[in-house]
Amino acid sequence: MNVLLGDEDTEEIKKLSPAEQKEKLIEIVKKIDTNADNLLSVEEITLWIQHVYRKYALDDAVERFAEFDLDKDGIVTWQEYNTITHGQLVHFDDSTVMEDPEQESLRQLYLKERRRFDFADVDGIPGLHVDEFLAFIHPSEVDHMSDFVIEDVLSEYDTDKDGFISLSEFIGDVRGDDNTPSQWEIEETVRFKELYDQDKDGKLNREEQLRWVAPNSHGSAREEALHLIKEMDIDGDGQLSLDEVLKNQETFMNSEVTDYGRHLHVSHDEL
Repeated sequence: MNVLLGDEDTEEIKKLSPAEQKEKLIEIVKKIDTNADNLLSVEEITLWIQHVYRKYALDDAVERFAEFDLDKDGIVTWQEYNTITHGQLVHFDDSTVMEDPEQESLRQLYLKERRRFDFADVDGIPGLHVDEFLAFIHPSEVDHMSDFVIEDVLSEYDTDKDGFISLSEFIGDVRGDDNTPSQWEIEETVRFKELYDQDKDGKLNREEQLRWVAPNSHGSAREEALHLIKEMDIDGDGQLSLDEVLKNQETFMNSEVTDYGRHLHVSHDEL
């Protein structure tokens, strides 16, 4: 993809003239408006947000797929992935706990990766084709992997095993001897309360967990679309016109629709 400045695109955006930004925004709006009615609906914006992130994820998957497909047969087997990842073919038993802490940590990682690999293999044919490989290396980008993503996050954060993630579980035990919250803890607390805990009950349910760990799920993308319309919908019709987008250019440019501005620098024929 023709991204001009990669991870530093925020700085590059500042170099665009207002006229250039307007031109790029018009291009994006036309792409989002799939029914060409000159209005952006909730569903059109939702699908575009998912499209943007999956395009990046798929590009990465295709590039990495070639690395792991050792015999170039269009399938990445567990043996191929295992060999490339660990430098050799390794195997750990599901039920045998290792005495050495480092070996046990490696065993847990191995078992977790194997479960994710098997979960991504949906066609019943051994090994992963490129779309399944995408689900394996970017599970948060693929809707059918949401159960695995939630299981994974709960196993790591849900210490009381109630199916929810509280603020204390979200933050973890990170304070020093003086028990003073760090700047990181303060910022993450704000994110928990204002961004993830939508119903303000002090804990993250399944949908809120997905918003945290799988921001590209359909539900999360739809929430972003609804938020964007709420912020920019001047005439209150529940949709966005080109004029409303241009009058709220800064809001639109910093939203997930443009991936925080990145798509102002992408060749739109590639999207």
